Amino acid sequence: MSVVSGALLAGLALPAAGALGLTAKGTVEGFDDIPADFRTPPLTQATQIFDAKGALIAKVYERDRTVLTPEQMSPLMRQAQVDIEDARFYEHGAVDLKGVLRALGKNAESGTASQGASTLTQQYVKNVNVENAGDDLAAVREAQRKTLGRKIQELKVAIKLEGELTKDQILTNYLNITYYGNGAYGVEAASQRYFGKSNKDLTVAEAATLAGLVQNPSAYDPKLHPQAAQTRRDTVIDKLLENKHITADQAREAKAAPLGLNYREPQNGCITAKAGMGFFCDYVRHVVKQDPAFGATAAERKKFWDQGGLNIQTTLDPDKQDAAQKAVSGNVRVTDSVSAAATMIEPGTGKILAMAQTRPYGLDKDHNQTVVNLNVDQAMGGGNGFQPGSTFKPVVAAAALEEGVPATREYSAPNKLEYPTMKTCAGTWKNTGKPKTVVPNESASEKGPYQLKKAMALSVNTYFVQMEQEIGLCSVKQMANKLGITAKASGKPLEEVPAMALGVEELSPLTMANVYATFAAEGKSCTPVAINRITTVDGKDVPAPAGHCEQAFSASTAQAMNTVLNGVTAENGTGAALNLEGDRQIAGKTGTSDQKKAAWFSGYTPQLATAVWLGGPNGGVEMRNITINGKYHGEVFGADGPGPIWRDAMNQALRGAPKQPLRMADIPDPAPKPDPNATETGSAPPASTPPGPQR
Repeated sequence: MSVVSGALLAGLALPAAGALGLTAKGTVEGFDDIPADFRTPPLTQATQIFDAKGALIAKVYERDRTVLTPEQMSPLMRQAQVDIEDARFYEHGAVDLKGVLRALGKNAESGTASQGASTLTQQYVKNVNVENAGDDLAAVREAQRKTLGRKIQELKVAIKLEGELTKDQILTNYLNITYYGNGAYGVEAASQRYFGKSNKDLTVAEAATLAGLVQNPSAYDPKLHPQAAQTRRDTVIDKLLENKHITADQAREAKAAPLGLNYREPQNGCITAKAGMGFFCDYVRHVVKQDPAFGATAAERKKFWDQGGLNIQTTLDPDKQDAAQKAVSGNVRVTDSVSAAATMIEPGTGKILAMAQTRPYGLDKDHNQTVVNLNVDQAMGGGNGFQPGSTFKPVVAAAALEEGVPATREYSAPNKLEYPTMKTCAGTWKNTGKPKTVVPNESASEKGPYQLKKAMALSVNTYFVQMEQEIGLCSVKQMANKLGITAKASGKPLEEVPAMALGVEELSPLTMANVYATFAAEGKSCTPVAINRITTVDGKDVPAPAGHCEQAFSASTAQAMNTVLNGVTAENGTGAALNLEGDRQIAGKTGTSDQKKAAWFSGYTPQLATAVWLGGPNGGVEMRNITINGKYHGEVFGADGPGPIWRDAMNQALRGAPKQPLRMADIPDPAPKPDPNATETGSAPPASTPPGPQR
C-alpha cells in the first residue's frame, strides 16, 4: 500500500509531506487557504413572491433548492447517501487510499476505468466549482474537466477542507448542493419534486431512491426509467443493511414497496404565477434587478436575484387584482385586435395594488400570449408606452393653478388655433411650420370662451394650449416631473412642445395611475412601490426600497383639481356615464390619442386611483369601425372604451369599502352673458342642451 500510494502521490505532484496527511483528518502544511465558498457555499435557492395577504404568487429560481440544516434533514437520507457514495466517509481523510487501491484492482480486472475512488469530500469540492460557474457553460465545462491539474486543485481543497469542517458539516453541504435530476438541487427540492413531501418525512425506500440518483440522475430518473431507478434503490437499501443502518425487516419492507412517486413538475418563474399576476411578478423581478437598494451595480443586483433564497412580500392586493383582471378580460377579448391594461395605486403611499392586462403572460403567440407588460415602462419590462391624450390636461391645469392662475381663468378657446410661441426651460418654442401647425377642437361646435371647469368637462383642446402659453412649457414639464413623469415610457426625455398639453408624450398606465393617485392624495406624490418586505429563508430582513413621497402641489390646488375633475363625470362631462355604485364621489379624465390609436380613462376616489388604457399592443390599431368584445364601435373614445373597464374594476374593488368624500374647492360658475337676441320684456327661448361629448 505504501509503495502504491507513494507512486500515486508522486504522480499527482503533491508535496511529499502530504503522503501521511491524505489519510488523516489533519491539514497539510504549506497549502494555501481555501476560498470561503467551499466552507459555506453561497448556494442559489428558490425565491418566493407573495401577495399582500401572504398567498404565493410564484416561485422563481435559477436553481430549485431549499437549504436545510442537519436537523431538518432525514437521518435516513444522510446515511443512505454516505453508504452508497462513500461508505468509509467517517473513517478516512480527504482521500481514501483503500478505495483507490480497490478501484485500481477492479479497473485492472475489467480493463476499463469503470470504478472511481473520489471521496464524498472530493465530490463536494467539484460540485462547489460547478455551482460557482453558474450559467456560464464554458466555466461549467472547465469545472467538470477530468485533468491532472483540476484533480490536484480539488485534492488540495479537499485536504484543507477536512481540517476546517467536521464530517457532518461537509455532508450537510454536500446534500444541499448536489443535483438530483429534473431541476432539483439539494435533498429538500428532490424530496418535494419526486415525493411531494419534506426530506425529514421520507421513508427508507424514498430516501434510498433519492440517494441512488446522484451517480447518474438521467439514467436512474424514476419518472422516465422506473425499473432502473428501482434496481438502483434496492442497491442502496442493500448498502444500508450491509452497514447495519437498517434492520433486515426494514430492508425487506423497503424493497417490497413500489417507487410511490408523487411527482411534481418544476414550477419556475412568473409564467407559473396565479392567473393575471405574471406581469406584476415580472415587474418585481425588474425592481430587484434595477433598484440600487439591492446592489450598487447591475452585476451585483443580478447576483443577488440569481442567488435567491428570498421571501418577497409585495403590495399586490389579491381582491383588487381580481377586480382589475375581471374588468379588462370581461370587456376585451384575448382575440380582439386591441388589448386593455389597468393599474391600481393606493393614494398617499404609492403602493401598487393591481396590475392587469387582457393578454395573458406567456410565450405562446398563437394563443395571444405576451411577456411585454403593457402597464409599465420599457426599462421595467414594458413597451414604448402610449399617448395619454387628454388625460394629460390635468397636469397642465395643476401647473397653472400652482403658478397662481385662478380656476376661473377664461380663455377665448377658438375652434381652431395656431400653436402660439411659448417659453421653454431653455428658451422659446416657435411655430415655424409652413403652413403653421394648427390645433383643432374635437367638434365644430366647440368654441369659447370657457373657464377651467367647463373646458375640462368638455376636454377643449384650444383652452389648454392657451393655458399652456400663459404659464410656459417649462412649468408644465416641471409639474410633470413632480408627478413622476420624468421621461417617456421608452426612456427618452420629455419634449417641450405645445402638443404636450394634449398628451402626445407616450406614457404607461402605471405612470398615469400614479399621477391620478397624487390628485387623490391632495398633492402628495409617491414613487410606485411593489415590495413591502423581503426576508431570507432563515428569517433575516433584507432592506427593501422604501417609497419616497413629497408634496407636488398645495392643498388648495388639490381641492381645485378635485372639483374640476369631478366635473368630468358630472352631467354633460365626457365621463358622465361612469358613475360608481352607491353614488361614490369620483374624479377623473377621459383621453383619446391621435387617430384613435389609444383611449384612456384615469380616475380616483380618495382611497383608490386607477388608470385604464385601451389600444393596439404595438400602438398601430386605429379604433374606428372596430369590434371589441363583440360590440361594434364607429369610433372609440375614453368614455365608451376604457371607461366601462374602469367603472367595473372600481365597483368591484371598492365594494364594501366606506364611502369617502373628495375635498373640493368652491369654484363659481361664470356669470351668464347677456343674450343679444333678448327683448326688453323677455329672453330668447332656451336652446336644447346638447349631449355631453365623448373624448
